[in-house]
Amino acid sequence: MAELLGIEEPAPVPMPQWSAFLELGFRPLYLGGCFWGAWSVVLWVFAPDLLTAQLPGVVWHAHEMLWGFVATIAVGFLLTAGTNWTGINPLKGRALAVLGLLWVLARVGYLVPGTASFWLATACELMFFAWSAAALGVAIYRARSRRNYGIPLLVLALGVVDGLFLLAAWRGDYALLMQRLGTGLLMMAVIALLVARRVIPFFAMRALPGLAISMYTRSGHVQLAVSGLAIVCGLLGWPQATAVLLAAAGAIALMQVVAWKPWAVRRVPLLWILYLGYAALGVGLLVAAMQSAGWVLRAAWPVHVIGLAGFSVLIIGMVTRTALGHLGRPLRTDGLIVVCYGLVIAAAVLRLLALLPTEWTQGLLYASACAWALGFGLYLWRFLPMMIRPRLDQPAPAIRSLLERTPR
Repeated sequence: MAELLGIEEPAPVPMPQWSAFLELGFRPLYLGGCFWGAWSVVLWVFAPDLLTAQLPGVVWHAHEMLWGFVATIAVGFLLTAGTNWTGINPLKGRALAVLGLLWVLARVGYLVPGTASFWLATACELMFFAWSAAALGVAIYRARSRRNYGIPLLVLALGVVDGLFLLAAWRGDYALLMQRLGTGLLMMAVIALLVARRVIPFFAMRALPGLAISMYTRSGHVQLAVSGLAIVCGLLGWPQATAVLLAAAGAIALMQVVAWKPWAVRRVPLLWILYLGYAALGVGLLVAAMQSAGWVLRAAWPVHVIGLAGFSVLIIGMVTRTALGHLGRPLRTDGLIVVCYGLVIAAAVLRLLALLPTEWTQGLLYASACAWALGFGLYLWRFLPMMIRPRLDQPAPAIRSLLERTPR
């Protein structure tokens, strides 16, 4: 009889809570960034005539993909990782809600025609990056986390380049606008290289006991140095030097992937997707080097190889793996998550094929947009219910209060 009374009932599923949703930066920014990444591509490909605001269609698309999507996910990751690095949560609760509101106002403002909406959106966007950088800086410097001192400055610099891009767009200076887009792309690549080379080996060794991977700190420092110098040389108008430095950064990335023993992770989707994205980022830097040297004439090639094959594949891997970990869920994929990976990879391949001058260009572009939107749409469908609830291993406040009052 005592055994029957001791049978445990299934734990109740916690209700959605604003406090849970605003607990860490990844929750609102992953959801918002992935939604906007999917929706903005659908709008750009299938309804470009609706883009009648201050930013011309192709300029709006480039801006929203880099700063509205990729950089947003990066900020969400850094605000969350900063908690692990320092033991201090950079932004939560109302402060995080205000940050999210700034981001939403910027996205809407760039769609509304008129000068006032453009400048309001620009002000909100610049405050978004400044506030994120300041919050990260306070947490990192207060915790004396010396190895991360440069990260707030990189986030701030990303916002500054965003402002310069928007200023060039306002003035209609296309050549300057493209230069600043390239600068922003490479600056985002520096952040991705810095973060991914830290977390990918850590994730791999944690998932596969017995796997030993060196962190290759020295080569990482060289990679960051040459990437930074490439940005400077690009701004100074030294294309040949830029090409050499970008080629070095890309080659180091590919050598790192090989050194991380990719064959060992072939059966772990949460890992091989990150390996694939990092390798694609390395290839993208090599393509950017060829474009700077004059071997690739179309700027669309490095932009899409770095942005779509590199950043986006890394993003779909990061927003699943880190979300599962911070939500207290098992670190394993289900069939739907693997389908998301396949769709984003397919979208990247199809988009690159659409850059080729063939009769299939339009069809490939439409297919890529559909695969892209479906991939990130399925991610939202899978993760939204989890993101708005407390961690699986953390009881809701009412249940926690009841447990605390229960005699032991």
